[in-house]
Amino acid sequence: MEKFTEAHRYQRIKDKVDNLRAFYIHFIGYFIFNTTITTIKIIDDLDEGKTLQEALFDFGTIALWLIWGVGIAFHAFSVYGFDYFLGKNWESKKLQECMEVEERFLNQKV
Repeated sequence: MEKFTEAHRYQRIKDKVDNLRAFYIHFIGYFIFNTTITTIKIIDDLDEGKTLQEALFDFGTIALWLIWGVGIAFHAFSVYGFDYFLGKNWESKKLQECMEVEERFLNQKV
């Protein structure tokens, strides 16, 4: 029974590492691809007579980052889990942090 448990534990950890690797590859691809496309788009817009500000803040430039960014966020939630971002651990750390800030504030008044 112990070997089955150890093998099962190893497989869960291996799956988690594989998911992390896939997420990192996805994020690196997101960054490289969007940077390349954005650079090409900005150069084309500047050649057409647009200003740098118009080229940077064009909807097409921003939309690519945002739409794929939503996909990246969902992938991150699937890998790290929702608890990583706003779970009990985060909540307890935030509560402790807020209590420390309030305690420092009250000690300064006295």
